[in-house]
Amino acid sequence: MKRMYLPRSLIILLSAMSLGGCATPLSRGPEAMVPPGAYSAVAVPAMTVATDVPGGSAQKFVSGGDIPALWWTLFKSEELDRLIRQALAQNPTLAAAQATLREAQENYNARAGSEYYPDIAANLSSSRKKSSPAAAGQPSGTKGTIFDLHNVSVDVAYAFDIFGGGQRELDGLKAEVDYQRFQLEAAYLSLTGNIVTTAIREASLREQLIALNDIVASEEKQLSMLEQQMALGGAARTEILAQRAQLEQTRASVPSVEKELSLVRHQLMVLTGKFPADDRGVANFSLSMIRLPEVLPISLPSALVHQRPDIRAAEALMRAASARVGVANANLYPQITLNGSYGLQSGSMKDLFDANSTVWNLGAGIVQPIFNGGKLRAQQRASMAAYDAAKARFRQTLLTSFGNVADVLRALETDASALKAQADAETAAAASLEMTRQQLVAGAVNYIFLLNAERQYQQARINLIQARAERLSDTAALFQALGGGWWDPFDGRTGVTLKE
Repeated sequence: MKRMYLPRSLIILLSAMSLGGCATPLSRGPEAMVPPGAYSAVAVPAMTVATDVPGGSAQKFVSGGDIPALWWTLFKSEELDRLIRQALAQNPTLAAAQATLREAQENYNARAGSEYYPDIAANLSSSRKKSSPAAAGQPSGTKGTIFDLHNVSVDVAYAFDIFGGGQRELDGLKAEVDYQRFQLEAAYLSLTGNIVTTAIREASLREQLIALNDIVASEEKQLSMLEQQMALGGAARTEILAQRAQLEQTRASVPSVEKELSLVRHQLMVLTGKFPADDRGVANFSLSMIRLPEVLPISLPSALVHQRPDIRAAEALMRAASARVGVANANLYPQITLNGSYGLQSGSMKDLFDANSTVWNLGAGIVQPIFNGGKLRAQQRASMAAYDAAKARFRQTLLTSFGNVADVLRALETDASALKAQADAETAAAASLEMTRQQLVAGAVNYIFLLNAERQYQQARINLIQARAERLSDTAALFQALGGGWWDPFDGRTGVTLKE
């Protein structure tokens, strides 16, 4: 058998075409798009202000610090940790993301096998046929031949990826696998972050409801005292009506808080992978059960691009678009294939393995597009446009991510100041209310002053609870904005595999 050779000049030409024609636009990594320096033009202080109330500790920012994979454990809440571990094992959204990743990986495996190795197939067939004399050019009326045909063969086919189209298609599938992996990481980060913030929201509403019920009880007591004074002639009816109006106004705010608390509780159950009615084993969260992390690691801006799953996912889509450009480029050039087969063929089974029954063939083919109405060039331009769009979306994701971090850092600084102001306001309102009560007993002020003091204290107490919850929520938002520490090695407690 003679070996087939391509002319040397043709090989040089094809090599030059492959180098010039299949270049793809992804020449720089995403790191080149990341600005150096800080997240914001306003410098972040080394530490926030402290307040002498629960949840009022100063928070220290550590630049370049590492975020633990189980970042929610920094809140020192066993109930929260237990709830998140349940959610990671039961949440269907996370399970769907894991299955989608497996699907993408198997699609890549299927394509990788055909790209690197030839297709080999074994054939075994047996048939009985009747031939037509006309097919052999014989005159009509000649009797046809009936014969048996038995065949055993092995077929081999291989496509040479000279211009890199197959490899670039494989690169695109690999980018799809990476994209689905980062989607899983994003789902993991979103789930854990939503559980933490929802638990904090439940704790805030529960304490607001306790505060409202305490205020209702206090106002009911004051109304009862006024009614007793009126019976003795020591209070006017207008004071009774004013106190009753204040009481009913406070009572009216209770159902709305109860409603919101129920909705948040239902949301927490759904996030955990449970039906809303099945809240067994789930704690009723209060702010006292969740501690404020006092040390906050802040990743360097240059490291954020490697940490946030949404940035990595956008980068993977950009790489997939770049790979499609390579495929479109390769389609403009010749496609070379080699195929062959070797086997045995005989008219009877007893002669099938005879030396004279051997059959084989070897062939090669080359296909060069010549005219297709400009379709391939249009597809090439379309792939370039798709890459430009993916690059722009990556840039937007990058800007949004840096904006998230800058917003949360600024929020944490102002949250600490707001908590201090609300704590001072609550202390002042409580002192004012107590003094007004004493003055009312002494007859120094009328009842309108007491009502105003009550309203101020009621609002100050609710505002303080909300300020504590806001600080906890923004701390959780910081860990989310920085990527949640998924890149750190896991200790196995989550039950979720994010790395190969």
